[in-house]
Amino acid sequence: MENGYVILGIIALLFLSMYGYAYFSVSIEKIRQKREAKRLVAKEELRKQERLEKQKIIDEKVKKFNDRKEEIHHELMLLEKMKNKQKVS
Repeated sequence: MENGYVILGIIALLFLSMYGYAYFSVSIEKIRQKREAKRLVAKEELRKQERLEKQKIIDEKVKKFNDRKEEIHHELMLLEKMKNKQKVS
């Protein structure tokens, strides 16, 4: 009878170790997936920040260009007015 309990204990230990091994590999895979997801989110956030910075630079250049364009347009209007005054005189 004592040997029967030992054998049952060994079999139970065998099944517990198989379950533990299977659960361990699944849990390791879940940890890897979470880590990969965090890495991808961080990478996407970095890309988003870079796009925003580049867009900001582009917006500044466009604003400068438009300001310069308005300034030139204004100067041309003044020159045109001066030209018209000279013709009238």
